[in-house]
Amino acid sequence: MRLGINLGYWGAGMDGDNLAVAKEADRLGYAVCWAAEAYGSDAPTVLSWVAAQTERIDIGSAIMQIPARQPAMTAMTAATLDSLSGGRFRLGLGVSGPQVSEGWYGVKFDKPLARTREYVEIVRKAMSRERLSYEGQHWTLPLPDGPGKPLKLTVHPERETIPLYIAAIGPKNLEQTGEIADGALLIFPSAEHLEETAVAPLRAGREKAGKTMEGFDVCPTLPLAVGDDVNALADMFRPYTALYVGGMGSRKQNFYNSLAQRMGYEKEAAEIQDKYLGGDKNGAAAAVPHRLIDQTTLLGPVERIAERMQAYAAAGVTTLTLAPAGFTLDERITALRAGTEALERAGLA
Repeated sequence: MRLGINLGYWGAGMDGDNLAVAKEADRLGYAVCWAAEAYGSDAPTVLSWVAAQTERIDIGSAIMQIPARQPAMTAMTAATLDSLSGGRFRLGLGVSGPQVSEGWYGVKFDKPLARTREYVEIVRKAMSRERLSYEGQHWTLPLPDGPGKPLKLTVHPERETIPLYIAAIGPKNLEQTGEIADGALLIFPSAEHLEETAVAPLRAGREKAGKTMEGFDVCPTLPLAVGDDVNALADMFRPYTALYVGGMGSRKQNFYNSLAQRMGYEKEAAEIQDKYLGGDKNGAAAAVPHRLIDQTTLLGPVERIAERMQAYAAAGVTTLTLAPAGFTLDERITALRAGTEALERAGLA
């Protein structure tokens, strides 16, 4: 099992620290550094900055939002980043959510699976440097009855094939991801529930495409906090968990809330959402069960984290992406180093 690092969003006042974390991860031999985007910093700009100041670590978008860009633009960006980084780019895609898609980008959040499938087909075709023509439900290239003609990408990616990942949570999205992608980006993963909540539908998608899980990258992100007091460490992540389970999306459409329910927290997920959407964020955080936090993070001394890493590897994880927590840069660097130590103790390095 390999380790990755997730820097999250840029522009929160810790940009210099984030770069230092990325450079230390590069020095320690982490496999990939991911950056996110929502409606603030964009992932490609951040990744180009990180790539210019690192040597070996891959850079990956987790995610580039499908409603934000035409698929051909995404192919151009991926090819450019791969070329500039010397073949270190990984393309992570996702549909985002209805509030961001419709509120920020003005793109209707409808038929996300069909849109994702078409988007991936166009991106792959463009990155392969075929002349680009496509007829689908959501995109037609070139536009009919106009001056457009099939064009070919002029940038040469460093590699013949750029790895393509999809951020997936729901069973149908996971199954399609297994069918059409090279890897899956997961969030709030519990090793105890990973088979039924993620790996089984991914495997079904691979089988549909006539493939096995061999070579497919199962890549969850987990917050990491090192210390002896597991309860205190878990409390650090109460607001984070409450935000996603309670407030990331609408009452009718919150993918993280649905995931918590599939993990057996139906009653708790409903209470967290009720309080969060009612304006009681502190109450929502207090309502998050300790076990839910502990199952979806890496907490405690190095020995305990090593045991949890073994559980994730046994559940099918191939790249474990860490989000090291800390109030200072030193604390985050210490957590990052603890990650590599735990991987070695687990016998997974």
